[in-house]
Amino acid sequence: MPVAYSFAAVLAAYLLGSLSFAVVVSRAMGLADPRTFGSKNPGATNVLRSGSKVAAIVTLLLDAAKGWLPVVLVRWYGAPYGLEDGTQALVGLAAFVGHLWPIFFRFQGGKGVATALGVLVGFSLWLGLATGATWLIVAFFFRYSSLASLASALFAPVYYVLVGGVVWDTERSIAAAIVVMSSLLAWRHKENIARLIKGTESSLGSKKGAANSAAVAPKGRRKRH
Repeated sequence: MPVAYSFAAVLAAYLLGSLSFAVVVSRAMGLADPRTFGSKNPGATNVLRSGSKVAAIVTLLLDAAKGWLPVVLVRWYGAPYGLEDGTQALVGLAAFVGHLWPIFFRFQGGKGVATALGVLVGFSLWLGLATGATWLIVAFFFRYSSLASLASALFAPVYYVLVGGVVWDTERSIAAAIVVMSSLLAWRHKENIARLIKGTESSLGSKKGAANSAAVAPKGRRKRH
């Protein structure tokens, strides 16, 4: 019976992760589909390029929440059903995979940064704060969202394994899930890595509305110089 409960929890987590809130929020607020402009990534950073900070913030919070919620529900209520740390690791990973390959959106999802952060907060508040602080520090000094995401992905397993023994309890299953998420997140940023190496990656705050304007402007009406 615990196996059935675990399977149901993992499936529910994947379905929740498959809700692409970048698309949902953009539709609800009358904005362009984030998959049609900029990086074409359905995530908060690309939603910001639509010019709506509110939509970007809402997307960020909802994407993080869908990673956090399955983990904490298993932690709070799973023990009577035989759901322990292994299931926490699986539901967190399932929610993250759902964001990357959402069944509701033809398996075309985002890169998973906010959802991964939500999962990490679910595993440990301190782990989430440390990883989030890493993103903010790198983004502040270097102005590249992708570089900040890659640095966070690199340091998250390090924080959990090396620091976790002192600050919070560590589990092998959760450590393995973090390593898998970090690897997938880095893989999803392979094009960004190539642009960073070439020096062509877009920095934070650059041309926020330009991509959206190009996406919605009728062809043949561009201003001539």
